[in-house]
This record gives sequence, structure tokens and C-alpha cells, in this order.
Amino acid sequence: MQAPITLALHNIGVDSRRVMAEEVRAGLQRTPKRLPSRYFYDARGSELFDAITELPEYYVTRAETEILQRHGREIVQRARPESIVELGAGSCTKTPILLETGLELGTLHSFVPFDISEAAVREAAETIVLRYPSLSIYGLVGDFDAHLAAIPRLGRQLILFLGSTMGNFGEDERQRFLSGVRRLLQDGAEPDLFLLGVDLVKDEASLHAAYNDSAGVTAAFNRNVLHVLNRELGANFNPDAFDHVAFYDPTAQRVEMHLQSRERQTVDIPGADLSVTLAPHECIHTETSNKFTRETAAACLEEAGMHLVDWFTDEQSRFGLALAAPK
Repeated sequence: MQAPITLALHNIGVDSRRVMAEEVRAGLQRTPKRLPSRYFYDARGSELFDAITELPEYYVTRAETEILQRHGREIVQRARPESIVELGAGSCTKTPILLETGLELGTLHSFVPFDISEAAVREAAETIVLRYPSLSIYGLVGDFDAHLAAIPRLGRQLILFLGSTMGNFGEDERQRFLSGVRRLLQDGAEPDLFLLGVDLVKDEASLHAAYNDSAGVTAAFNRNVLHVLNRELGANFNPDAFDHVAFYDPTAQRVEMHLQSRERQTVDIPGADLSVTLAPHECIHTETSNKFTRETAAACLEEAGMHLVDWFTDEQSRFGLALAAPK
């Protein structure tokens, strides 16, 4: 007899449009101007990102999937989770590798996808609950900065932060996030564990190709943030008046993405109560993607009160998964 399907979705009450207006207003009044990378991801942006993951130049998704396929069982056997929590869950495309092992072991009974996008949480939760009807799904819509503490504890946890999203955080934001994760972890004889994905330092040519693909998909993805602001905040950006610029800074060990204005232009953004003028060749910084080594990833975890218990990479050492426990 099939177990009854259990699915709950909870929105903490994020006023996403107000938050967007505040962040856009603050970012475009800075020097240099900035826009948060989270606003790439409307429905069209998610489609473009999915297309990016299939590009020959973009190695991140393939490398992380390779690691999970090779080491996922070992990770889940070590964690023995009763609940798997995925932060920034998105479409949960790689998570089933871990869910299936947890169900096979007989320990796992709950899955908690957490994301700022209600549409993403709803789609992921509904897909997972139909695929694994014995799992209880508790989808949570919230923000990393304010709502990690609202994640329910449903037994011993394996908390996931897959992909390379942590690389998009500034240093202060990264430490706030990791400290928030640490507060979710209980120690003891069988401690909760945290699995963190990080993109690794590598040759400049590979990084340049990954962010400047020959098909121009990443450029379209970068410009999509302007389409989002036009729709959500009533802005009048002309995305075709901006060039996609992406480069690797070897000293800072990070890739930066920018939108460079081709001409002098003034843009009105009524929803943010803002009008902004850009000079010819002036850039809007849209994304930073920090790259890590085992040592720098471990140092970030240590600073937040966690220690590295294992480290996994793909065969070409392009991507890393850090498994951490509370100190």
C-alpha cells in the first residue's frame, strides 16, 4: 500500500518586490553601480541558466553531478539523515542522487527545499513528492539573511548548499550565511552535517570560456536582469544597449560579470523611485563568482564554527564538495 503523500508549503512573508526595489535603489546609487545577481532568475532566466549548464564550455553542473554520482552514497551513509534540507533549492535537479540513497538506507523521511522563489519551491516540492511519495516535503520560501532560523528541525539533518552560489556572496554576506547554517547544526555522537559546493581555482582560459560562451547564452542571461527590472519595477532599460563583459581577476581569484553601457543613457525605474544616468562604457556589476581551494573553503567554514570532515572533487579538480560538521 502506497504511503500517503505529505506536502506542505510555507511562505514566511517575503515582500519580494519591496526587497527588490530597496536593493536596486541602493545598488544603482553606488559607485561602481551594482545589481544583485539573484534577479537573473525569473522563469526566462532559469531557462537560460539551464541552457548554460548544457554548454560545452560550462563545466560546473557536470563536475558537481560527477562528484555526487561517485560519492553521494558515501556522503549519505556518513550523515544518516532523517531530514535533508536544501538551501537555494531551485529545481533540485541533483538532489535525487542523495534522496534515493537516504530512502534506501531507511533513515530519511523528510525533505525541506528552501528558496526565495515561491515558484521554484512549489515546482521542486511537487516534483519530488510525486517521485518519492514516501517522503514528507516541507517547502519553505524565505531569504538567507532573515529566515534560516525558520527551517524546521525534523530529525538529524544533512544540509545542502549545492552549485557554486556561495561564490556569489561578498565576504561579510558569506560569513553571515555560514554562521546561520552553523546555528542549524546540532553536534553530538551523530552530528548534523553540511555539504557545500564550491567552484575551484583553475586556469584562466577555462574560466573565461565558461563565462563568455560562443553561443552568447551567458550574455543573454546577464542582460535578463534588465528585463526583470523592466517588468517588476516598471523600468525602461534597453537591454540591447548593454554589452556583456566577464573576466577573471587572478589576484582576487574571482570572475566578475558586468553590463557595459554602449552610450550615455538615462533609465527611469518608477518602482524603485529612481532615475539613473550611465556614461558611455560605464558598467553595472551584476555578479561576482569567487573561486576557492580546499584551504580557503575550510577557512571559511572554520570561521563560522564548522570543521571540514571530508573533501570531494571531480577527476579534473574543477569543482569541490566540502562536507563539514559543527565544531
